Amino acid sequence: MPVKVFYASVSGCRQMKKKQDRIFSILNSKSIPYEVVDIAQCVASKDLMREMAGNPTALPPQICNGDTYCGDFDSFEAAIEAEQLEEFLKI
Repeated sequence: MPVKVFYASVSGCRQMKKKQDRIFSILNSKSIPYEVVDIAQCVASKDLMREMAGNPTALPPQICNGDTYCGDFDSFEAAIEAEQLEEFLKI
């Protein structure tokens, strides 16, 4: 199953955009294939993201591998710092 990154293409929050760009940059640099899911385009995608995260107020970016929730941006950064990105992404 591919890694999925739930993101928002439209956001007034610059910090959210920076976090999303950082995730995309790291995945691209490590040649890790991923699929993007834009929650701004479909309410069902936002609901799915929040259901998978187990948090009704979760905000993007959120990361999953198939149907398995991996974590949010802070968890992603912690995995990079610990050199455990592959374990975090479950690949």
